[in-house]
Amino acid sequence: MQTIEGLADQIIQLAIRLGASDIHIIPRELHPLIQFRVDNRLIPYRWSNQENLQRVISHLKFLAGMDIGEKRRPQSGAMSITSNNLFVGLRLSSLPAAGTETLVIRLLPKKSILPLEQLSLFPSTSSKILSLLRHSHGLIILTGPTGSGKSTTLYSLLHHANEFVHRNIISLEDPIENFSEDMLQVQINEKAGVTYSVGLKAVLRHDPDVIMIGEIRDAETAKIAVRAALTGHLILTTMHTRNAEGAIYRLLEFGVSMTEIRQTLIAVTAQRLLEIVCPICKGACSPYCSYRERKKRATVYELLHGKELSNILKEGGEEQHEHSYRLLEDEIKKAVALGYVREEEYGRWVYRE
Repeated sequence: MQTIEGLADQIIQLAIRLGASDIHIIPRELHPLIQFRVDNRLIPYRWSNQENLQRVISHLKFLAGMDIGEKRRPQSGAMSITSNNLFVGLRLSSLPAAGTETLVIRLLPKKSILPLEQLSLFPSTSSKILSLLRHSHGLIILTGPTGSGKSTTLYSLLHHANEFVHRNIISLEDPIENFSEDMLQVQINEKAGVTYSVGLKAVLRHDPDVIMIGEIRDAETAKIAVRAALTGHLILTTMHTRNAEGAIYRLLEFGVSMTEIRQTLIAVTAQRLLEIVCPICKGACSPYCSYRERKKRATVYELLHGKELSNILKEGGEEQHEHSYRLLEDEIKKAVALGYVREEEYGRWVYRE
C-alpha cells in the first residue's frame, strides 16, 4: 500500500509532467477531487478516498511549514522539490470551506530567462519596452491578471538590464519565483517582519541602480516605491489592474499625489498571455503533429508612455475615453486577424463595459 508521502509525491510529479501551473486539492465527502490547471484549462483527476486526501493536505502543510492543527483560518507556505534535475518551487495556500479544508499549490519551475523578443508576439512592442531601461530613475509598472506572465516579463527585463545596460539590481519577491545570478534577490517574509516596505527601506542602503518590487499591494509600499524613484533609482514593479491606465488610478487610491506620479512614472504596460494556434492542427496538437513542440503561448502588450502618458497625467487622473495609443483590445484583434490566435481568445481577455 502506498504511503501518504508517496501519494503526495505522485500528485506533484503528475502535475509537473502535465506542465500544470496549479494543483487544486478538494477533499469533498462524496466526490474528492484533484484538479490541474494546464494552459488555462482545469483537468480533473478523480480521487476515491477523502480521508487519504485530507492526510495528503496535512503532509504537504507540514512540509511547507504551516500549522497542520489549524484548519479554521487560511494559511500560506512554501517549499521546493527537484524532479529530473528540474528545481520547482511550490507555493501553498489553504482555505477553509464548508465542512473541509482545501489546498491550492502554485508550481514555480526554474526556467531559463528568455529575451523579451521571444516572449512577445509582436517584437516591435518589445523593443520599445526594452528602451525604457535606459532611464536612470523613475517608475515602470507592469499590470495584468494572475497568470498573464508579468513575472516572466520582469525577469526578462532585469536580465537585459544586467547584461546590456550593466546595472546593479536588487529584487524584493514573495516568493522568489526564479533564482537568478543576475541580481541580488530578497525573499519577503512577513512572519519574520520582512515586508515589502521594510525590505525596500533596507535595499535602498545597498546602492542599487534598479530595484524590482514583486508587487505593489498597499499604500505604504506604493509611497516608498515612488520615493525611491524620486531619489535616483529605477523601480520595476507589478500591479493588478484591468489596463495600463488603471495603474494611475490605483496609485492615486494608495495616496500617491498626482505631482509625484508625474515626476516618477515612466511607463505602464498591460499584458495578456495568448494561446498560439498550431498552423497544422488549427488547435490542440495531436501526438503525431511535427509542430507539437512549438511555442504554445506568447504575450501581447499595451504600452502607455511618452506623450500619451503625459496627456493622461495632465488631465489629473480623470477617466479618458479617447486613446491615442494601441490598447490590448487592438493587439488581440491584430493577433486574431493574422491567424496567430483563435477568436475565442479575444472574448476571453477583452472586457466589455
